Parts: sequence; C-alpha cells; structure tokens
Amino acid sequence: MTRDIIIAGGGRVGFQTAELLAARDENVTIIERDEDRVAEIADAWIATVIEGDASDPDIIEQAGIENADTIAALTEVTGLNLAVCLLATRLTDEIRTVARVDRETNETYDRFVDAVVYPEEAGARVAANKTAGEEVQTLTAVTGDIEILEVRVAEGAPAAGRTLTDVSFPAGTLVISGEDASRIAQPDTTLTPGSQFVVAVEPGVVDEVLQLMRG
Repeated sequence: MTRDIIIAGGGRVGFQTAELLAARDENVTIIERDEDRVAEIADAWIATVIEGDASDPDIIEQAGIENADTIAALTEVTGLNLAVCLLATRLTDEIRTVARVDRETNETYDRFVDAVVYPEEAGARVAANKTAGEEVQTLTAVTGDIEILEVRVAEGAPAAGRTLTDVSFPAGTLVISGEDASRIAQPDTTLTPGSQFVVAVEPGVVDEVLQLMRG
C-alpha cells in the first residue's frame, strides 16, 4: 500500500530521503521554512511542499498529519526534530515518528520516537529505510546507484503467488534470494505472500518492481 509520509526539513537529507521514498511510490509532503528552498523542491516535482515551520501545529495539520502514516523530522537541529515528532503524536494516534540527530545516541531517544537517524554516518538511504518501516529496506555502502532492497510480498500484489518465470520484471531487476533469504532465487522460486526477498534494482525501475511485489 502507498503510504502518506511527511518530512520536516527540505535540506540535503530531507530532499534525498523524499527522492528515495517517491521512487518507491510513496506520497511525500515536505515542510520547509526557507522560501528559496521551497521553490527548488517544488521545481523537482517529487513531493508536495509546504512553506512553514513544522513545529507549528497549524502547518503540520496543513500537511495532513491526521491521515499521515509517518513523520520524519530531518532538519539539522536535533531538538527541533524531537519536538516535531512529539507534536505529531499529540495530534494523531498511531503515527510512526523518525527523528534525525546530530550524533550517535546509543538509544538515548528511543523512548521518544520510533526510529533515530544519524545520516552523517549512514546517508539518506538509511533515513528512507527507517521512514518507510520494515516492508522495504535498502542495503547501503557498496552498491552505488543500484538499490538492494529487502521486499516483503504483499497479499494480492500482481506478483504474489507466482514464480519468477511467470512475472515480467522490468530490465534492470534481479531477484537474488529465495523465500526469506534461505537460498538463491531460481526460475521456479515462488513469490509467496508474506515472504521477504532480496532484490537488486536499477533506480529507474524501482517503482515498477515495488508495484509488482507490493501492489
């Protein structure tokens, strides 16, 4: 299912995270206070962008917090990010919260948010992973532009219950693991709903691959 994700902060980390999530067919809204940066984000056509302060309840409500699945506060200020996440939990129930921090925390903030991101060490791909949750994960560090994804096959997805031979994945796709990574994928490997597979994907076809496997 496509999720509604709000990103507070449209700087380098916030923008790159939004790009990765948009490529996975998520609905992304960015809140950014800098007018010039807002214009740049709008020109990129990857997300809805709202000019304002994400710690302002009116702005965060304008971004659709009541219907959002996740909010990722990715500004450069740790305190602001934590405040945005705590505000979000007061405005709506059951929202996933992700906060960027400026140093390794050793679980210091885990009691306040669902996930902590230290992108100076890990990069925007990890921020995208933690924002998206557990259904799709990106492996990092050595793969360049190629996305190495762990994808859980959704019930009712176009590829669910079919073998790799029967699924027309786009060029630039390689299913690496078998069911739950227990063996290398074979032509007769069945994409069983609820099972997780490792897939290598070129950037231009990520959306199509996720559509086949997640619906």
